[in-house]
Amino acid sequence: MSSLSHALADSTTMVRRNLKHAQRYPSLTFAVVVMPVVLLLIFNYAFGGALGAGIGGQAAGGHYIDYLAPGIILMAATGGSLGAAIGVCTDKTEGIVNRFRTMPISKASFLTGHVVGGVIQTMASIVLVVGAALAMGFRPTAGVVEWLAATGLLTLLVFALTWIAAAIGLVAKTPESASNLPMPMQFLPFFGSAIVPTATMPVGLRWFAEYQPFTPVIETLRGLLLGAGIGSAGPVAVAWCLGLTALGYAWARSAFRRLGR
Repeated sequence: MSSLSHALADSTTMVRRNLKHAQRYPSLTFAVVVMPVVLLLIFNYAFGGALGAGIGGQAAGGHYIDYLAPGIILMAATGGSLGAAIGVCTDKTEGIVNRFRTMPISKASFLTGHVVGGVIQTMASIVLVVGAALAMGFRPTAGVVEWLAATGLLTLLVFALTWIAAAIGLVAKTPESASNLPMPMQFLPFFGSAIVPTATMPVGLRWFAEYQPFTPVIETLRGLLLGAGIGSAGPVAVAWCLGLTALGYAWARSAFRRLGR
């Protein structure tokens, strides 16, 4: 067996391990789904009348849920990083990582298993959130190509955030701290265009909202799902995702190497 096939086999085993853990302890995955759905309910039904009237024509068809849903779907993507951070930190603090180091397995399989398993869980959660949005009246006009492009962008973003979460899990001292450190990623979409257009914000906050990584991703998702143009947001969103992936991967590899010292 070649080194590549050996690494793939070990990584597949690690992915199965992490997915089985998720099945045995579904509460975290459930919480990742529940929070975006609760936000959909609150903003759509409690605040939707006032916010939708303020947005006006920017809400497709005049329905605020059509403007809101892409932003909340992205929040589901950011929330999924929590599970990866906790899972990696739990394995580290319980000594499983050191045990894996003594076994004849690919060193890369531990992180790969957590990241790929985390991506699968998060994407499954996003599907449930999309279903909830559709039940609340979200009516995307996207065709097959647009849905595939939106899914690809979300997968790329989730992949990037999961690598960052894995690095956080490696540097965190306890699983409790690992659950808190990814919080800024989960709330950053609020300071973008997830809930309201950036044009409605004060100048300083508007500048931050327009140049932070999640706003171009939200605008690209909104454009793809609702049939609007994406302009320059698409390339910028992909560039942010690739940059975050490189950052998370490099950070995670460096942190994993330091564990062995």
